[in-house]
Amino acid sequence: MSWRPKSPIFKKNYVGRWRSFPVPSGSFLFQALHNSCCRKKGAAPKNTTSSVAFCDDNAKDSANALGKLFSTEQQASILHVLNTASNKELEAFKLLRGRRSANIVEHREKFGPFQNLESLMNVPLFQYKTTVQVCNSILCPETGGKRKLQENRLLGKFIKPDVGRERLKAVKSIVSIVFGTRRIAWVHLDHKLTVLDWQQSDHWKLPSRTYPASVYLEEISSVISKMPKADFYVLEKTALSIQNSSLFPILLHFHITEAMLYALLNKTFAQDGQHQVLSMNRNAVGRHFELMIGGSRSSGKDLVKQFLSESVLKADPRVVFPADKVVLYRQMFSSTEAQRVEELYDSLLQAVAFYELAVFDVKC
Repeated sequence: MSWRPKSPIFKKNYVGRWRSFPVPSGSFLFQALHNSCCRKKGAAPKNTTSSVAFCDDNAKDSANALGKLFSTEQQASILHVLNTASNKELEAFKLLRGRRSANIVEHREKFGPFQNLESLMNVPLFQYKTTVQVCNSILCPETGGKRKLQENRLLGKFIKPDVGRERLKAVKSIVSIVFGTRRIAWVHLDHKLTVLDWQQSDHWKLPSRTYPASVYLEEISSVISKMPKADFYVLEKTALSIQNSSLFPILLHFHITEAMLYALLNKTFAQDGQHQVLSMNRNAVGRHFELMIGGSRSSGKDLVKQFLSESVLKADPRVVFPADKVVLYRQMFSSTEAQRVEELYDSLLQAVAFYELAVFDVKC
């Protein structure tokens, strides 16, 4: 015997719910979903006794549905996770991120451990289909290959060219390089986020005319000669748009400088085919440190000064400056206070972001 809800509001919700699950009417999942609907408060008219009986019978079948899908051992494994995992541990499963993991913990604290898989459907945001998917994800989490592919895609958003995770994990030190129209700055940072050296070159001039390649070669070779050896050399990838024709001379200057750095620092590429020079997206660094205002990036000067102060005041600072160089760097800041030495600040921020995003897998 079929029925239609009389309330227009309920009818809208009722129809909308079925549209979100386009399942054939003869399938087992359709039957279970219908059972779940019938168990909802007010789903069946009170004056239709035959419909109530129909729903009660199917509710019993639905109560056993999850038990039929999973073996006793599988159910025990799933319940162990649901009853013992912390909120953070539950969020490791993709389908339990956000409010769902919090709802599980709150329900567990209020009503005690889950006795069976069906009781998970009493938790807010868990219907039959969601419950089945969650149980499957607990039993079969993402494979290493799929996770590795996702990590590589994430890295590809802010680091070019592609580099293997194994090489990134083995990094001992990097040199982070940021160049502008007036200077080139670089910092040498090791795996413990200790600043080994930090310098800038002020020989760079605003490209008011076209310089021959030999001038770029001499200037850049002079800067590189002062840089130590490192596992990677990380360059800032400018976010300037090529749509603005007035910026073409500056863009040309940046591209020539970048090409020279790639060629001069990738000394072993011809032999082993492994890139030592990488480009890192400027805005990705800005987002990591919450320096973005709309589509523009604000100055990192205050943040770098904070790192310098914490290195002296905190036992476990985010960035470590050797005690014998703290005074030197403070004097360097004081002498350039009247200038906008953003390249100097940005070189350090880029180095820290590289380690935290690409090497340490810090999620922001």
